[in-house]
Amino acid sequence: MASISNLANLTPATSTNSRSSSSSSVLPRSFLNLRSLNAKLSSSSHLSLRHHQTSRPSLFVRCSASGGNGSAAKRTTLHDLYEKEGQSPWYDNLCRPVTDLLPFIARGVRGVTSNPAIFQKAISTSNAYNDQFRTLVESGKDIESAYWELVVKDIQDACKLFEPIYDQTEAEDGYVSVEVSPRLADDTNGTVEAAKYLHKVVDRRNVYIKIPATAPCIPSIRDVIASGISVNVTLIFSIARYEAVIDAYLDGLEASGLDDLSRVTSVASFFVSRVDTLMDKMLEKIGTPEALDLRGKAAVAQAALAYKLYQKKFSGPRWEALVKKGAKKQRLLWASTSVKNPAYSDTLYVAPLIGPDTVSTMPDQALEAFIDHGTVKRTIDANVSEAEGIYSALEKLGIDWNKVGEQLEEEGVDSFKKSFESLLGTLQEKANTLKLASH
Repeated sequence: MASISNLANLTPATSTNSRSSSSSSVLPRSFLNLRSLNAKLSSSSHLSLRHHQTSRPSLFVRCSASGGNGSAAKRTTLHDLYEKEGQSPWYDNLCRPVTDLLPFIARGVRGVTSNPAIFQKAISTSNAYNDQFRTLVESGKDIESAYWELVVKDIQDACKLFEPIYDQTEAEDGYVSVEVSPRLADDTNGTVEAAKYLHKVVDRRNVYIKIPATAPCIPSIRDVIASGISVNVTLIFSIARYEAVIDAYLDGLEASGLDDLSRVTSVASFFVSRVDTLMDKMLEKIGTPEALDLRGKAAVAQAALAYKLYQKKFSGPRWEALVKKGAKKQRLLWASTSVKNPAYSDTLYVAPLIGPDTVSTMPDQALEAFIDHGTVKRTIDANVSEAEGIYSALEKLGIDWNKVGEQLEEEGVDSFKKSFESLLGTLQEKANTLKLASH
């Protein structure tokens, strides 16, 4: 935990769908610097929507100083994915200029996810943040305050681009996700306060506040939802934890006291490829023919069973009572969809997980692969009995799914913390360089 300080200068506009605020005296140190964002943030997030030219050969234009390509929109498999099968394709990346997202939107992307690792890469490898960062440093901002200003500007600008989708779908799609500080993964109250302030400072209807599905943060999810704030629950690695996440969402909706629940939404980010990465190592250690034959099958099987649980939990009297107040299902979002093992199909974590009321967030590799040769067909519940067989077979080999989930969760939290600390270190070095140059 870090210090409670320098939030006194924050004067965020009050978001229309934020129902509560909190005293800065209870804020965790690691988030407090966010409150030093000031009113100029809103004006600084003005977007120029012109397209930029580039000669990139990629199907999509990645974030770069040269910007998007402005090419004519072409219908892709991403459009079919949404229109025919009810799955929303999102892009798992964000950096400057955010206008690089325009060609993605034109080709069917319907939302964006970000995390500390994505911002670490974006800010540390690009010069696009230098001017704003220099201004912040020269104005006396500390490093973490500057970090949050950089992040919030990107989120605000991206939200602006996706607002038409949000409006067209009546708050079902068009979201941009921003995560609370990874330092708060074990801090229940700190996460709640951080989520409320981040929601208030971003001040966009279509922002998702990302909260990790750690045990200490399950109550945080419930409280944030109860406050009328939409949440992307991240780092879900097991069926048991996923059920706890669903219950937190339902509990939060019921505790909100709202008569209209239609604008309080959520996604549950269920991670996929990382499961196989760990499971395959365990199976190779076991070494039997049966174990080796199960490599590359665990992640998709567990995901299929998660969807089965989703269908069960979002039905029945309890759910129907919430539907009468306009509640929307907490959609399953497939995360970690890039293939880590080159021996596997490059659409392994997208193609078998297609189904209605779901989201698939894809980094460049997975997105381009699916657009190039993906098949649009409902697959998520096509072989549930086979998925159950794989799940049970792994248990019979002595693999504890809950322990696997706990290990992956710990690794995920640690990875985001390292990215966060690394970026703050990089920014400190940049700040030192700027100060030396000014003398």
